[in-house]
Amino acid sequence: MIGLLDCNNFYVSCERMFNPLLRNKPVVVLSNNDGCVVARSNESKALGVPMGVPLFKIRELIKQHDIKVLSSNYELYGDMSSRVMTLLYEHAPSVE
Repeated sequence: MIGLLDCNNFYVSCERMFNPLLRNKPVVVLSNNDGCVVARSNESKALGVPMGVPLFKIRELIKQHDIKVLSSNYELYGDMSSRVMTLLYEHAPSVE
């Protein structure tokens, strides 16, 4: 048997772990220097926020729908990724 693990909207999910007020709200995470959208919550996707779009192109959409905009926190995402991988190694017979 082969399994595939996909952490849905990973950067947004990490942010929500430490800020529960972001749950069930439209959220986007921006790239380095806050240039482009690199992660979107399902709520943001439903509002039509495209992946990779420059922030300046969605300013009106952000205001209109009160989309929460976050700078990326790669240290947090790396730590959370390590935690997920640790769980996999502990509970799966083989991990690639």
